[in-house]
Amino acid sequence: MKRDWLPLLLIPALMIPIITLIGTFALKSIYIGDVPLADPKQSTLISLAIASVLVGLTALWLFRQPVMAPFQEGRRLVDTIGWAALLPQMLASLGAVFALAGVGNVVGELATQFVPENSLLIAVIVYCTGMALFTMVMGNAFAAFPVLTAGVGIPFLIQKFGGDPAAVAAIGMLAGFCGTLMTPLAANFNIVPAALLDLKDRNLVIRMQIPTAIAMLIINTTLMYALAFN
Repeated sequence: MKRDWLPLLLIPALMIPIITLIGTFALKSIYIGDVPLADPKQSTLISLAIASVLVGLTALWLFRQPVMAPFQEGRRLVDTIGWAALLPQMLASLGAVFALAGVGNVVGELATQFVPENSLLIAVIVYCTGMALFTMVMGNAFAAFPVLTAGVGIPFLIQKFGGDPAAVAAIGMLAGFCGTLMTPLAANFNIVPAALLDLKDRNLVIRMQIPTAIAMLIINTTLMYALAFN
């Protein structure tokens, strides 16, 4: 690839979040008579699908690639990744199963033994740190989220201390992602890159990410304590 083309790589990368964000809000306001053009609950997913198609066409035009290039490269990447391609979906489903099984209630009962009755700071630390640790164990922040939020986030941070649900959930997910950086169970993020780069040390990616993950966990905990509560 010519060096002059390197800045063009940012265009497809930035188009996906921009189109998805615009589409999420636009689709909710478009009606045909009294019927919405798209299900408001699925507007983000539909917008992401539209963005993916538009970005694919844009990339083909920018880089003068054949029409079959995205399909061939997608197949090649999936063949290289192998079983790890299914891991995020499986782990996210595992989180839903744990939540329905009442694991969140057990976590909440355990949390009551460690969280002082009137200590907001300790509750925030337990939730954010718990999100990171559960993510490390389960390999996916989406799997850890329903368990920790049902056990600690809702009963303590939202109901007891009056936290903003949107802020608690959003920053809690970011705290969980810090755990993603530190676990080999997040194979699609940490093991697959090592395999694709043919690194001799399969855990090198994780070791390089640990300082950043710990720093971001501290920052997210501070942000939740400062921003999520009146």
